[in-house]
Amino acid sequence: MTSRLDSLRATVRELYYGASSRATAWRYMLLVFDLITISYFVVASMLDPERAHHEVDYAIAAVLATDYVARMLAANRASRYVLSFTSFADMVVIFSLLAPAFVDNLGFLRVVRMLRLMRSYHLLKELREGSHWFRRNEDIIQSSINLVVFLFVVTALVYVVEVHQNDEINTYLDALYFTVTTLTTTGFGDITMTDSAGRLLAVGIMIIGVALFLRLIQTIFRPAKVKYACPDCGLNRHDPDAVHCKHCGRVLNIPTTGEWT
Repeated sequence: MTSRLDSLRATVRELYYGASSRATAWRYMLLVFDLITISYFVVASMLDPERAHHEVDYAIAAVLATDYVARMLAANRASRYVLSFTSFADMVVIFSLLAPAFVDNLGFLRVVRMLRLMRSYHLLKELREGSHWFRRNEDIIQSSINLVVFLFVVTALVYVVEVHQNDEINTYLDALYFTVTTLTTTGFGDITMTDSAGRLLAVGIMIIGVALFLRLIQTIFRPAKVKYACPDCGLNRHDPDAVHCKHCGRVLNIPTTGEWT
């Protein structure tokens, strides 16, 4: 029994961390599955947060549970994996997918599944190792993922807090609309917070969220650093308009269009 378990653990560990073509194909298959489930949760939360049929949810839960057990087997220390934030997020998502089988469907559970977006950071490692294009554009891509995660998590908070309190927020799309108009400081005023909790949340979005949102947007369209290896010391991240290497002082000749100068 022990030898069979060890053999299974070795096989799973090779699939998740090995360098073979089979392991690479397995990880890319998981990557595609993660992208599909993330997209499904986002779209389903917007279009139909209270639907009565959950067959797709149960199927996704079965795959996620299997993946969770496999990752736990593959981990060097199962306890460390179980206590990680990614593991916690996956467990919450799995529970939210299975909960309607035992209790009445709660609208906020579908929003809780936005935690699956946190899996995006796990995808970055796979893409960094397997794609030259990704490595070249990693800063922009990572900032875009940070923006999407931030936007949908804040929207989920707005939805959970206000769906039963505010007559103007009935769907996830309403919450997304309010979040975006607040973060962009547009403030059309057609959706407003009417209760104390909602107003406190709006204050938090305006004080913290607006600055972070604008910073992420700026990072996407104007990356703070460029990659250019210094011929002397090898430092490969510099200010776009740098003339000298900050590490060794070598004169640099960074190709630029002049848009940052």
